[in-house]
Amino acid sequence: MSQSCSIINCTRTSRGLCDCCQQYLCLQHLTEHNDLLISQLNPLTDEINTLADRLSRLNVQKIIADSRQKLEQWREDCYKKIDCLFEQKCQELNQLINEKIGQQREELNRIHLKITELINAQETTRQDIDLLTSTIHQFSTNMNNIEQTCFTINIRSLLIDDTLVCIKETTEKELDLSILSPVYRTIHRPERSFRSLTGNDRYLLIHQHPNLCLFDREINIVKQALWSYDPIQDMCWSSTLDRFIVLGKNNIYFIDEYTMSIENVQRIKKQDWGSCTCSDTVLFACTNEWGSSIMEFELFPAIDMIKEWKYPFTCAKDETICDTVYNSGNLALMVMNKLEKSLRIELRYGKTLHRIWLLQLDIRWIENITFRCCLLTCNEWLIVDYENGRLIQITKDGTIKKTTKYHSIPYRATMFDRDKLVVSTMSDVNVHLIQ
Repeated sequence: MSQSCSIINCTRTSRGLCDCCQQYLCLQHLTEHNDLLISQLNPLTDEINTLADRLSRLNVQKIIADSRQKLEQWREDCYKKIDCLFEQKCQELNQLINEKIGQQREELNRIHLKITELINAQETTRQDIDLLTSTIHQFSTNMNNIEQTCFTINIRSLLIDDTLVCIKETTEKELDLSILSPVYRTIHRPERSFRSLTGNDRYLLIHQHPNLCLFDREINIVKQALWSYDPIQDMCWSSTLDRFIVLGKNNIYFIDEYTMSIENVQRIKKQDWGSCTCSDTVLFACTNEWGSSIMEFELFPAIDMIKEWKYPFTCAKDETICDTVYNSGNLALMVMNKLEKSLRIELRYGKTLHRIWLLQLDIRWIENITFRCCLLTCNEWLIVDYENGRLIQITKDGTIKKTTKYHSIPYRATMFDRDKLVVSTMSDVNVHLIQ
């Protein structure tokens, strides 16, 4: 028995089964159905042509610009390290020969003084003459030896292999902190522990009174060192120095992650410090005062101040910059206003400090405790609001994206190992996994 067309109100006999929609269709509807399918190819063709045009216009140099800049900076840093070692060894050579010359100069002065004394006294003996003659002869021999001095320089070839630079593609995913995962790990901190924390791609650095402690990616403590210095105001990591930088109340310290040695940087003048952050080449350190200054220090070959930005360019006289965070050539500043008890976040160009955007926050602070922010993925920011117990997620363009109530009062936060959000509270450090 023949099959009727599946189209409603069509009484014609089916001429075939359409494979794509599994309907029995008459010749007319089969043709119409085929025409309809073919007509849908045109928009796809247009879309493919658009994508092909987009692909042809891709600016490869722009895509790899940031990564290439890091490679260029690495090359420049390596050259600087070689130049620094070269200058150091040249100074050693100069010092060695100058020490010999200095010794001979002292001996020559001693001989000359002895002869002068004998002449002034108008009295000498054959023994004096023989002794002076022998001394002068030995001095001449010493001079010949200096003039013919040779140095043996043992030089090992500089070993460079492909593992020094590893390139991996990373895909950043925008975070949604309104869905914050439960606490993955908790690090308890004793009383008198400072709340600052920071990390690199290997370790998380926090203070657990009385020690500075390094935690690995599994949040296990691996190294520690006694901290008997200033109260800790802030911390950051310098990839150029391969050191953690700890900002004390009045001093700046370098922490070696391998040995946990602590170096007080004597070259930097004591200040009332508040916050710090690093680019590849510069340390930005902010003073803890109304009308804050931002100081820039060159990191290599020696740490030296290169610029100081002062109010009113940095902020107003009745305002203080309570946090600074560097990212991709820009500085995020947290600014507290003393008269209005208000808080804002600004993004500025790192080289000129000209403002990119400003966001006034709905926070009125009571306690004079500094507010902090940290960098998230995709150039977004996280503000830690201790007054209202919230985490505020800010887009890269300076708008509020999400506001999340935190289960305890947060004071500091940082991203660690790309998939962990670490939040510092009054007595604990909580680690959340980011999906």
